[in-house]
Amino acid sequence: MDSEQLLYEVNDLNHLFRESASVETLLNKAVEMVADRTHSAVCSVYLYDPAERMLTLRATRGLNPESVGKVRLRLGQGLTGLALQEMKTVCEKDASRNPNYKFFPGLFEERFDAFLALPIARGISKMGVLVLQRSTGESFTDADIKALETVASQLAHIIENAQFLMGMHEPRSEHPEVQTTAPAQLKFVRGRVASEGFAYAPAMVIDKQKSLSFLLHREFEGRYSIEQFREAVTRTTDQLEELQERVENKLSDAASLIFAAHLMILKDKAFLDKIVRRIETGVNPPVAVAEVSGEFIQTFLASDNAYMREKVNDIEDLAIRLVNNLISAGEDTQVYRGHVVVTRDLFPSDLLKLSSEEASAVVLVGGGVTSHIAILARSLAMPMVIADSFDLLGLPDGTPILVDAQIGNVFVDPDDNVLEKFHSQQKVRLSLEEQKKLIQPQTRTSDGVPVQLLANINLLTDAVLAAELQCNGVGLYRTEFPFIVRTTFPSEAEQFVIYSRLVQSMPGKPVTFRTLDAGGDKILSYYHDVQEQNPAMGMRSIRFSLQNRPIFREQVRAILRAGADADLRIMFPMISSIDEFCQAREVVLESIDGLSRQGIAHNGKPKLGMMVELPSVVELIEDFAAEAEFFSIGTNDFIQFMLGVDRTNDSVADFYLPHHPSVLRALSRIVRAANGSKREVSVCGDMAHEPQYVPFLLGIGVRTLSVDPAYLLRTQQTIAGMSIRQAEAMAQAMLAQSRTREIETILGEPGTMV
Repeated sequence: MDSEQLLYEVNDLNHLFRESASVETLLNKAVEMVADRTHSAVCSVYLYDPAERMLTLRATRGLNPESVGKVRLRLGQGLTGLALQEMKTVCEKDASRNPNYKFFPGLFEERFDAFLALPIARGISKMGVLVLQRSTGESFTDADIKALETVASQLAHIIENAQFLMGMHEPRSEHPEVQTTAPAQLKFVRGRVASEGFAYAPAMVIDKQKSLSFLLHREFEGRYSIEQFREAVTRTTDQLEELQERVENKLSDAASLIFAAHLMILKDKAFLDKIVRRIETGVNPPVAVAEVSGEFIQTFLASDNAYMREKVNDIEDLAIRLVNNLISAGEDTQVYRGHVVVTRDLFPSDLLKLSSEEASAVVLVGGGVTSHIAILARSLAMPMVIADSFDLLGLPDGTPILVDAQIGNVFVDPDDNVLEKFHSQQKVRLSLEEQKKLIQPQTRTSDGVPVQLLANINLLTDAVLAAELQCNGVGLYRTEFPFIVRTTFPSEAEQFVIYSRLVQSMPGKPVTFRTLDAGGDKILSYYHDVQEQNPAMGMRSIRFSLQNRPIFREQVRAILRAGADADLRIMFPMISSIDEFCQAREVVLESIDGLSRQGIAHNGKPKLGMMVELPSVVELIEDFAAEAEFFSIGTNDFIQFMLGVDRTNDSVADFYLPHHPSVLRALSRIVRAANGSKREVSVCGDMAHEPQYVPFLLGIGVRTLSVDPAYLLRTQQTIAGMSIRQAEAMAQAMLAQSRTREIETILGEPGTMV
């Protein structure tokens, strides 16, 4: 069976929860579907309890159904336990002859000789085992195994949701509620820009330390019935399914059932029955929803599992939706549409939810400008400001807020003068159609020197915009986004589908894939192997990939396959040594060899390069030029590590200086060495799109810039407004200074950027 086709065929597995009323029904439907579609006599699912280190049979098609819940295996026991312990597929033509075979009387599996056990994992977290069995003479082929590994990957989503539901019913611990108070005449807050734009809309505060308390203490004027509650559940379910479908259609590379937890709770009989029983005792339904949701939240907060603690937001969001649908008399309520959302916590999946409901803007309180959230907001065209004022969390919902995410200002209940200025600014903003008319196919300086203007791609929607704005190719595709917003590592087949679409959007143009840049502030919620005191300098980027080579190899294979006929470039992030680069390159060469032996179409000669982000690279740059085929300077991390400044920490934000003399001189040295060795060098960090720094970059010899699509026109116009002679003079003047204030004077001189 073709594994790519199977990916599409089993996609329905990820949607079974929409029809299921219990974990048992969910798993039973899953094993039936897998058995039918893989032509297997037996399909079973074993779930793993890490506390007991035990596997338990939870669903089966083909074996004795009375054994469900009774057959248990220790980790490493039997072929099934061995598959999970070693995290590798176990395939046997005659299972009973294997010394690790474990016989269970009454299970009736001795009728089936051919045996296949595939571990189910979320990242490196063990979740369970998928077991398939066939009769004698119907053994599993290599093609079957490859296809069924895709099934196991897809099934991980379902298992995760099943475990999530079971975790809801653990005994709860009491946690004191934290109350917030309303601010006193808060009118203006100066913040920092995460994603540019404007918005004027009523506020909606999402604060897990406040919103549940608000719901619990709210006075409800009307009295509602059980029937009205059930209608609200149905209406909420329909809304969430529609939202999920909308996100999947718009952002197929990023959507990974972001409303799965909400829908699973709505299908959970125990959750609904608990509310109904409370209503039957005389509690008003909206109060019953709030009280039961509060109990589950306390359970989640008490959990040692970080994934469960993250689901607090989902419970609160669902409670608010249910209550709103209950009291809205049948109106189709979109909770966040047309609101400025004020919140202190935001995961990538949360941002996707807000975008799917057409929220107007986000004000993130007390957080640093974490790169993955800011970048995702730009891709979603969601204006976002980071503000330090916790008083904003005390604003009454509905308070008018003006968000000026061009310069980072937040106005609370602005007066007419502020609004008039806002509307004037809105008029001068260029629409996409206007940008398309102004953008030129070739970027040149005023004296005719060509500059390659490439696009940074975060989501596939960026690629559409970049193509319409005639970029010269993709200078950086951040492959981590399909990893960050999912609930488990995407499989090779899933990645291949995403990467193929990107390549197809840029026919005849170079496409540069950065391998997985996870860690630091780009957290994978399903990867909790190591708790680090300083994650920015810990197990991240290429270190993570080299430590998790099966994941790394799957990604590289998907990239090579997707770029079979493309001008393909692969670059490795956060390289610190020649040895590291060579190890990463070896994985690519091994993958090419493996694909060749399998006869799978792929690109056998991609250009291999590296990100320049660490100071250790500077002293070895000439040596790196003998190994890497191209360089891309990631100025965001480069500045952070050069200056020892955490760029997500507001308290040291003033020390994060792109124009620090050491940063400028190091950049100049890197570019000089690359050009001297005839190696391509580009800049893909924020400095590449900031008008005050573009002249310096051109002045030191950079001729390729890679920016987010939203900045393509602005960057092109900045370049067109200067000559290389002017840029070089400005760069030399800046490099000659040893004090930042002297460089700031040069940056601020009239005429330096014309």
